Amino acid sequence: MTSRVEHTDVGAYALGLLDDDDKAAFEEHLATCPPCAAELADLSGVAGALVGIGPLEDLGPPPRGEAEVVDLMRRKRAADRRARRGTIVIGMAAAVTLVAGGLTIGTQLGDSGAPAVAASGQHDHLGPAEQFYADGTPVAGTGAAGVTGGLVIESKAWGTHAALKLSGVKGPLECELVSVAKSGQRRVMTGWAVPPAGYGVPGQPDPLYTHGGSPDPLEKIDHFEVVTTTGQKLLTVNV
Repeated sequence: MTSRVEHTDVGAYALGLLDDDDKAAFEEHLATCPPCAAELADLSGVAGALVGIGPLEDLGPPPRGEAEVVDLMRRKRAADRRARRGTIVIGMAAAVTLVAGGLTIGTQLGDSGAPAVAASGQHDHLGPAEQFYADGTPVAGTGAAGVTGGLVIESKAWGTHAALKLSGVKGPLECELVSVAKSGQRRVMTGWAVPPAGYGVPGQPDPLYTHGGSPDPLEKIDHFEVVTTTGQKLLTVNV
């Protein structure tokens, strides 16, 4: 990653798997990337439960000479990269399994203060976006026909963080939460796909909760919009 920073390395950073050069490069990237900062906040709570999961690599017999030493070093670096990726994949798969099964890892992470994770439809434990929304003061939006929702907004050192609640939307659609600066500049904070059943409608009463970040400070933002990728405006939240 020293030649370029990858967004996917947020998981490796959260688990402490990056070497010193990669860690420094990612921290520099993190300061200017709100989505990675928001994702890191979500992952930091589960990092402790996932550390140590990963494949072991057989590096072969001890080296006999200079050429073998060079080869072993190259193979070890490659093995470290594969192990790092494997740890992230296995760890995230474990977290997904817990959520899909309706279980929570909140009891394992209680000492860290991280919010518990629960399957959709359970209300005794909230996901990060829903928890953020529930703890904040929502600003109601103006929606298209049948669409309702709002935002909880907070200023961050890197820009603006917002949690969205959205109801009255049927799919299939692809949507984005966009910040619109007073200068007119538009920035996509997060995006998602709405399934055919939709959110907050008959037959699927649960609303959508999601969150994202904008590098613009809150004082420079005029309003937020939820729009489809075809240009339809579903919700406007003025600040």
